[in-house]
Amino acid sequence: MNMQAIVSALNKRHLNLWTVLFGLIVSSCQSPVIPPQRVINIQQQWELEPGDLIGEHLVIGSLGDISIQLKRQSLRAPFRGKVEPSTYDQCVIYSTPEVPAYLFRFCGLRHPKFGIVKAGQKLGGGSHVQFATLRRQPDGTWIIVEPSTGVLERAISTQPLKKHQSTDDNTEEVELEQVESPQLSN
Repeated sequence: MNMQAIVSALNKRHLNLWTVLFGLIVSSCQSPVIPPQRVINIQQQWELEPGDLIGEHLVIGSLGDISIQLKRQSLRAPFRGKVEPSTYDQCVIYSTPEVPAYLFRFCGLRHPKFGIVKAGQKLGGGSHVQFATLRRQPDGTWIIVEPSTGVLERAISTQPLKKHQSTDDNTEEVELEQVESPQLSN
């Protein structure tokens, strides 16, 4: 090889290395894809609801919510399920085929994990979380009902839950998509 061919080959390799490095830097700076907000038509309306402002302060809990002090520990999925953003700021909606007539709203989580989750998987963390249980009505609306102590205990457990089912992850994902409640509009 002559010197010009060697320099040309080195320049091509050098350019490709810079292209790869630039691509890695750009792709690492992209924010994760957040699924669309889950719209839920709640039958009861309160004067103050999550998402409202009092002065410059955001309301993240309302009548029917239970406040839990997390002490900066993680909140965990009580069962395998799905986490979606809520239309309320700083809230997520958690659904599970284990209790298909119910939805669970968690507000105040920092860095929530969206999408399909396994039982015991971290959903997010924070110092406090507001928890509400919603039950589907025959007319398709939802009402806030008394929360389940068992669900709360599983969600605030400091230890990951032991897997109690032997189905594989792909089957769980298909089941979750099949039982997901339809999106409802306000």
